[in-house]
Amino acid sequence: MTDKTYSSPPAVKDDYTQDLRRNVEFSHVPRRYGRWLAWIIVLLIAIDVIWNVARNPNFEWHVVAQWFTEATVMKGLGVTLGLTVISMLLGVLLGLMLAIARLSQSMLLRRLSGMFIWFFRGTPLLVQLLFWYNMSTLFPRVVLGIPFGPEYMSWNTNDLITPLTAAIAGLALNEAAYMAEIIRAGLLSVDNGQAETAQAFGMSRGRALRRIIIPQAMRAIIPPTGNQLISMIKATSLVSVIAMGDLLYSVQTIYNRTFEVVPLLMVAVIWYLLITSVLNVGQSVIERYYARGTRSSGSATKRRQTSAEEKTIPIVRQPGVAQKEDR
Repeated sequence: MTDKTYSSPPAVKDDYTQDLRRNVEFSHVPRRYGRWLAWIIVLLIAIDVIWNVARNPNFEWHVVAQWFTEATVMKGLGVTLGLTVISMLLGVLLGLMLAIARLSQSMLLRRLSGMFIWFFRGTPLLVQLLFWYNMSTLFPRVVLGIPFGPEYMSWNTNDLITPLTAAIAGLALNEAAYMAEIIRAGLLSVDNGQAETAQAFGMSRGRALRRIIIPQAMRAIIPPTGNQLISMIKATSLVSVIAMGDLLYSVQTIYNRTFEVVPLLMVAVIWYLLITSVLNVGQSVIERYYARGTRSSGSATKRRQTSAEEKTIPIVRQPGVAQKEDR
């Protein structure tokens, strides 16, 4: 006769769970101290750099404070902001039309928009500004009429192409080439099923773009557009070469008279940093606005995954816990 005896398994689940959580808590301690140490090192380096810059007499901070809000500088700042707003608006509008043309079914529109983007992205912005400014040497008159036919209206090029119009044309057309690719990428990021559904409901292509596709593409368009806006702020400094009175040109006219080069350049640097900092904050707000749906779904998915992981805690089986003895 065989007598079979089974030993009952001990309750190791609770002990193992406590040990697992304790090990996880202790594993975060070195990482936490490492983060604190990294923060301390970075802060010490930053404080040392700021202290050395602030105490360096060669920067002449009293001169910076004297010219920071001077009338000439503020006028140049207004020109910089005005050029940025006008050129960016024109660049976005023209870029939107170019992007739609690149995605159209017409080969002619695709080729024309592709050539425009190829030319203005392939040549330096400074060269484009110089060409616009010296347009009168190439075309003394601007003519409106039928090609190889009669002329209806004509203007003197010098009357049309001033430093202001040359700056706006150069900045806006160059920006349109980059914005066209940004908007095209954003439109391509939207699922094709959205356009097909809109057409199934009887919407025209233009209405589907305005109502469905473009609003969904904004989440992919906004971040690079914000970067382009910040780049536009800095690109306006190039118009100083065509005697346009922007911020950089204003400080140049001052230090050419006073020979205080470094402090006047610091005035321009501080103003550029202030403007770009405000734009960064605005970009972050707009990005959060358009990403609110994605963020909510992502948080819910993460909570579900965390809940599922907490429910499935592994249990270590110890050898020899449940043994069977045959007699």
